[in-house]
Amino acid sequence: MDLLKLLTLYYEERPDPEDPLQRVAFGTSGHRGTSLKGTFTQAHVLAIAQAIADLRGSWGATGPLFLAKDTHALSEPAWATALSVFAANGLEVRVAADGGPTPTPLVSLAILEHNAQHPAKADGVLLTPSHNPPEDGGFKYNPPTGGPADTRITKAIEERANALLAEGLKGVKHLPLREALKRAKPFDYVGLYVGKIREAVDLEAIRVSGLRLGVDPLGGASLRVWERLAEAYRLNLEVVNPTLDPAFRFMPPDHDGKIRMDCSSPYAMAGLLALKERYDLAIGNDPDADRHGIVTKRGLMNPNHYLAAAVHHLYTTRTWPKAKVGKTAVTSALLDRVARALGREVYETPVGFKYFVEGLLEGWLGFGGEESAGASFLRFDGRPFSTDKDGLLLGLLAAEMMAKRGQAPDELYEELAQTLGRPYYARKDLPISPEAKAKLARLSPEDVEAKELAGEPILAILTRAPGNGEPLGGLKVVTQSAWFAARPSGTEDVAKVYAESFKGEAHLQEVLEAAMALVRRALA
Repeated sequence: MDLLKLLTLYYEERPDPEDPLQRVAFGTSGHRGTSLKGTFTQAHVLAIAQAIADLRGSWGATGPLFLAKDTHALSEPAWATALSVFAANGLEVRVAADGGPTPTPLVSLAILEHNAQHPAKADGVLLTPSHNPPEDGGFKYNPPTGGPADTRITKAIEERANALLAEGLKGVKHLPLREALKRAKPFDYVGLYVGKIREAVDLEAIRVSGLRLGVDPLGGASLRVWERLAEAYRLNLEVVNPTLDPAFRFMPPDHDGKIRMDCSSPYAMAGLLALKERYDLAIGNDPDADRHGIVTKRGLMNPNHYLAAAVHHLYTTRTWPKAKVGKTAVTSALLDRVARALGREVYETPVGFKYFVEGLLEGWLGFGGEESAGASFLRFDGRPFSTDKDGLLLGLLAAEMMAKRGQAPDELYEELAQTLGRPYYARKDLPISPEAKAKLARLSPEDVEAKELAGEPILAILTRAPGNGEPLGGLKVVTQSAWFAARPSGTEDVAKVYAESFKGEAHLQEVLEAAMALVRRALA
């Protein structure tokens, strides 16, 4: 990656407001792009930051704004741009006291802690594209709920930001960085998180156990958090790779040859996997630490398998009397079986962690998790800890699980699979036209004429999530021992098809083939 070109184009490239690909567009985790394609530039950041400054009061944010960045090359200049706008608009901006990168969950916790004590509510902005390639940048907004903004908010930001782009940024206020930095207030994000984490995870049990823990931040913002956690709680923890490099040159390529800091990928986690015999348990995080990767002696755990073990451990060690289990429509049905065995209700939502925010905030969701290795859960006393995905929290939970049960998370998963059924899970991309993508998002149950799927009667055809009634943006078909879901990709002309079977690998392939055929017929 040519860092000089990437950074030069961030400042010099001018997006075309008439080109849909260069407009501001918020996905499930904010606006993402790269200056190499004119999709993430200073102009985008100026417009989005001004839009938030203009609109935040209408979402109840009248207090400080917590501003953070990860370790991607574009995050630093984007952070500076956003700060210059927020300061010019008279906002009280809280920035990391040491000037370093800050994980997403630390911002969520900071917002929640402030808002629990002050009437003037805070919100937050994170300059991060999460696990995306090194050349990408990202801009994410968390309102006073502490979690990802809902569609109503992101749509308003999009519209205002694109209007500002269209008028040549005439409505944008900004200050020189030197002046903006003088107005910013330093905040110890890491100190707050390290002090509060004991309210959600049993750190003393981990310390006493003497577990040998390895951590790979994958060049991300979690590095100094893990170092401070190890020091504060006297954990037998080693950071295996403390390198911070905005080009992520140390990263092995992913399955398709691209560099991604995806801690759920065995390719990206190859470095930590090579050391697995050295530790009782090892943990990986992506650059903003909203995802977790769990490595045992057997290797990298499938995210769905770990979530099932996490749910079982949490709901058998915490006293959350009526808390439901939150999962997305494409997360393993093993979570449903675990919850049912524990007498807990499942709250199933469309894809997107934003759908768990309200439940975690109000305490009626004890846990919310996604198949893409993102999850969070409540404190011991039932209060929210973070209402965004928290890879640090889930990593420490795996250590607690091992310390208290004397078994690794994959061993607990094996017990659950033997008792409740072993899931076989896959995802494939089905190439479709842009018109078909739009049609897939609008399907109704009546558009599916099939009565069976891979030899089993169809029990449910869903286009809305059973938990909150929100549109799935696609289709889910359920049988007694299998299901599939299909939804259009937000970035490519493909349908993402997810499938799971509890009847074995061969049946999973039957489900996938039947799903592809069923989707083609429905879109014909």
